[in-house]
Amino acid sequence: MVELLPSILSADFAHLAEEVAAASRGGGTVIHVDVMDGHFVPNITLGPPVVKSLRKVTKLPLDCHLMIDNPNDFIEAFADAGASWVSVHCEACPHLHRSLELIAHHGMKPGVVLNPATRVELITEILPMVHHVLIMSVNPGFGGQQFIPFSLGKVRRLVELRAEMELDFRIEIDGGVAHDTVEAIVQAGAELLVAGNAVFGAGHPEHDARALLELARLAEKG
Repeated sequence: MVELLPSILSADFAHLAEEVAAASRGGGTVIHVDVMDGHFVPNITLGPPVVKSLRKVTKLPLDCHLMIDNPNDFIEAFADAGASWVSVHCEACPHLHRSLELIAHHGMKPGVVLNPATRVELITEILPMVHHVLIMSVNPGFGGQQFIPFSLGKVRRLVELRAEMELDFRIEIDGGVAHDTVEAIVQAGAELLVAGNAVFGAGHPEHDARALLELARLAEKG
């Protein structure tokens, strides 16, 4: 089943609780939190204090995407703040197995993220450990970027590997998920759709979340 994960990176932070509530009424089932440190990616965003505040206003799972160097140093803090899922970049983790174990140890669902230029085959050995694999379909750092089409090949490859290895991890995609791309994304096999600008950009998150999810569900039915 396809799910919509509204990304608060594009939300109005002056009214964050209301924006999250509206997106959830529109069908969002997981709230996506982009964490950037100004080193691994060229932007600075949110940290555990914002996650802690979000946890007070929503019961939905909080999917924290750590676009940061040295993520192991912060995993416990995100757990304490109320994160539900935590994903780390393959490119930022020299000891990826250890990082995923640490996330699970703190009671969160572990995920691994691949930048556009990173091959799926680099994470084959750790696929049995993860709850989800996040394919970046833009270069991380900023919202509102154009979708990179070759990302769909990586989604299809993950679908193949999941079947071959008899696993059940979810396939998530982030970047350029919008009304004109969602059909191809879902048909390729992505199930967890992260959308920021397409949900929050026009100021109508409930309506726009619902419209995007309806298109995704239609594509899912074929």
